[in-house]
Amino acid sequence: MRFQLLDILPHIENPVTGRLVSTADRLEQAVTAARQAERLGLDAVALGERHAGPFLSAGVTVVLGAIASATSRVRIQTGVCVLSILDPLRVAEDYATIDQFSRGRLELVIGKGNELRQLPMFGVGAGQQWEQLAEKYKLLRRLWREEKVTWEGRFRGPLSEVTSLPRPFAGAPRVWHGSATTVTSAELAATWGDPLFSANAIQPRANYQVLIDHYRAEYERHGHDPRHAYVAAGSGFLFLADTTQEARERYGPVYEQMVAFFNRPGNHTPGNEMVFRDIGHAIAEGPALVGSPQQIIDKIMYFYEAFGHDLQSFSLPTMIPHEQQLDMLERLATEVLPAVRREVKTTLWSGEDPYGGRPAFAGRTVPDAAAAIEGAHARR
Repeated sequence: MRFQLLDILPHIENPVTGRLVSTADRLEQAVTAARQAERLGLDAVALGERHAGPFLSAGVTVVLGAIASATSRVRIQTGVCVLSILDPLRVAEDYATIDQFSRGRLELVIGKGNELRQLPMFGVGAGQQWEQLAEKYKLLRRLWREEKVTWEGRFRGPLSEVTSLPRPFAGAPRVWHGSATTVTSAELAATWGDPLFSANAIQPRANYQVLIDHYRAEYERHGHDPRHAYVAAGSGFLFLADTTQEARERYGPVYEQMVAFFNRPGNHTPGNEMVFRDIGHAIAEGPALVGSPQQIIDKIMYFYEAFGHDLQSFSLPTMIPHEQQLDMLERLATEVLPAVRREVKTTLWSGEDPYGGRPAFAGRTVPDAAAAIEGAHARR
């Protein structure tokens, strides 16, 4: 299995202590965590994109550029790029720039976005985001694969023989499709033969399994090779401690205040509220990776039994002190990931993956990660 560190750059107080870091420090923390993730042998780092609510991720391409400069091996992803509200020509330009800057390490994860308040900010009508996403993705594909593109559609002005610059580093980067609440993104991914990224963050496992199963069936129905129907899964926040009881006691008050905040009207998409009533319920049945190292291993494997996924994403609890976050990241890399990697094999980002051999990664997949983890073990 491969592993991704995701940050959507929430900028909120610790709901128990009231502590809030400055904007500059919060952005610097995202870059520092990405650098540490690479050092510890993780496979990818990702930043989300939000334009409403207490998030600092509106300028996600700028922060990803900083991460590209601060790293040299780890793949750089979005989580997600809200293509439904953006101009695909600008997306092609901006992300090809990051792809060049990182020398081919970019992979885009696109979606319509779960934040409804940002739609009117960009002139997207309610309920229109799915159509916008499908049309804009079709244009983005052409801009990254063709020169002198002529285009006419519903949601942006026409193009006449436009070549977006810069070009991607080594052909069009891979695009994943973020899936959270409906089969629409799963169907779009399957139609194009792209991988699927399940949010798997706040709902019961069965809700996401329906979308993943539908994706795999549609992927094969469209004639694509099922060996390349890669799936990624989110998890919510990580909180690792020596024992599950310690994790419950230390993180429970923070988690429960966060649930109360998220579930207030206007703070979530209707029908997509957090359903786990307290930390005990979340640990027992939810996707949150909270507990001892063995408990987190067991939780990842529990979801793997249902999803059969290739890439596991997780997020650090960014409202606690950053030093504690980085300590959890190191413990995850040394005490959890090796055990899961031994149990779960994948061809994602290997020589058998059509995108595994991009020049930036020739001959540099699992061995790099394994060496980094061994080094971290030696330092502990």
